[in-house]
Amino acid sequence: MAQFEFKLPDIGEGVVEGEIVKWLVKPGDEIAEDQPLVEVMTDKATVTIPSPRKGKVLQTLGNEGDTAKVHQTLVVIEVDGAGGEVGQPHVPPTAQSAPPLPPQHAGNPAPLSTAPGPARLEQVPSPRPQPRAEPSAGAGSGNGEQRGKVLATPVTRKMAREMGVDLGSVHGSGPLGRVMKSDVLAYVEQQATPQPESRDQREPARPQPRPPGGEERIPLRGLRKRIAESMVRSKTTAPHFTFVEETDTKALTALRARMNERLAARGEPKLSYLPFIAKALVAAFRKYPHLNAVMDEARQELVVKHDVNLGFGAATEQGLTVFVVKNVESLDLREIGSEIERLAKAAREQRLAIHELQGGTFTVTSLGKDGGLLATPIIHHPEVAILGVHRIKQTPVVAAGPNGEQRIEIGERMNLSCSFDHRVIDGHVGAAFLYEVIRELEAPELLVMGA
Repeated sequence: MAQFEFKLPDIGEGVVEGEIVKWLVKPGDEIAEDQPLVEVMTDKATVTIPSPRKGKVLQTLGNEGDTAKVHQTLVVIEVDGAGGEVGQPHVPPTAQSAPPLPPQHAGNPAPLSTAPGPARLEQVPSPRPQPRAEPSAGAGSGNGEQRGKVLATPVTRKMAREMGVDLGSVHGSGPLGRVMKSDVLAYVEQQATPQPESRDQREPARPQPRPPGGEERIPLRGLRKRIAESMVRSKTTAPHFTFVEETDTKALTALRARMNERLAARGEPKLSYLPFIAKALVAAFRKYPHLNAVMDEARQELVVKHDVNLGFGAATEQGLTVFVVKNVESLDLREIGSEIERLAKAAREQRLAIHELQGGTFTVTSLGKDGGLLATPIIHHPEVAILGVHRIKQTPVVAAGPNGEQRIEIGERMNLSCSFDHRVIDGHVGAAFLYEVIRELEAPELLVMGA
């Protein structure tokens, strides 16, 4: 038998570390290849890391809430084979492998070091957690049953501690009964609601004086901290400029309505506007391929991609997550719509796989009906451009009448705002690219034919 050290893999472009959200295995477990090992939160999403080997878990390194660096050992697995370690991924000079597991420490988790300097792993057992006091009968579900380990993110656990809430008393509405922040807030509100009392017992409520100078400090942690770091890196690395123009969406709205009517009659899901926008981008990339690209900062090279892998921003309880629809150029409208819906649902439920967060070449961000008039979206580094999609609104427009005269009629307009990396995309190129996208959206029948 041999020991295999499984290290935290590269989870996405620019991701150097992740927060351990939940262990899915423990020392002594027999695991299969591709079996989920641990949930890790990055600046992009919470992802489930699978095992690359079949074997027996000897040790898990790091507690829930710890931060693990990329290429840092997470799990030591006993695998079939002879000799020392097997199948080790490349480790940078600053990351040192954990020494072989001493027999006296087998089965105990070891904490990740937080000391400055090169990343290292302390080979000492961390104390086993003490059993948590279970809620008394009548608490939580109301049936007197005791709950086991409560599923919740570190952010939710911290909020519960600060508010004095026992998570065991809160009903979780998330996947697998996970307690969400909204569940904690609802529980606190429910507890604060006064119980009905008799008329004689009622007394007029007395206003409580508000202490002066109150404030609340909210630390940046977890996904919110990763988002902040990603935004700062993008803005300080790429000089942004944003170009905004409106598009006539009347023909697109009418075509989408006709298509959705037929899809509904066949019992198929309806299409949003995003698949049409995706196909318009594919057409524009044929004329302006340098927009479907990423920057290699180390070599100072623009890497133009032949595959179109579009990232889409999804709002989740933990923050904005960008998932990637691969090879959009080879998909039709319904296939694009289906992938967007599937990945958006997985993002909200924190079930995105690693490969579904990687490989993006261009990003689309949309707030749907809350999209507003315009915005200046921040580029998803190392990409070189991002498209913001805004609200469709009815507005009076000047149109040509049947005899060539001008008249006022009700039209539909939508603003598109595109931010570019000015190091590699000049102003006239960015503007021409966006006008090409607009031309495609204003002649949507061509998008269907191209699908």
